[in-house]
Amino acid sequence: INRRIKIKTRIRGKISGTAQRPRMTVFRSNKQIYVQLIDDLEGKTLDYISKKAHDGTVEAHVETGKVPNILLSIDKMDAESLGELLYLFCRACAMSAYLNGVNPFNQPGVEIYKKNMFHLLGKPGYEK
Repeated sequence: INRRIKIKTRIRGKISGTAQRPRMTVFRSNKQIYVQLIDDLEGKTLDYISKKAHDGTVEAHVETGKVPNILLSIDKMDAESLGELLYLFCRACAMSAYLNGVNPFNQPGVEIYKKNMFHLLGKPGYEK
């Protein structure tokens, strides 16, 4: 481990990230790979900037603009949680369509698009 720290310190003495060209650091564990972009001149990471952009957006919508919005968070990053989130959005889309007087499961434009695409791809049975 001492050797690794010496190498890291030597490299960091030569490489520095800027806002235009941030330094990229990579950490690999047994299960995942983590990548971070760093602006050494400002002492900020891309993650920090993204969180501040999120905070600014929420402030603009909720507090200043009085625009209602929803912030969703999930407890675990796994297939089940992702499936539940996708189901929520599909259900919300269908309910929104019904509330606006549109049948979300019968869209003639989709069928026309598919026929045009199959014709352009040369699929048999879809000649004009």
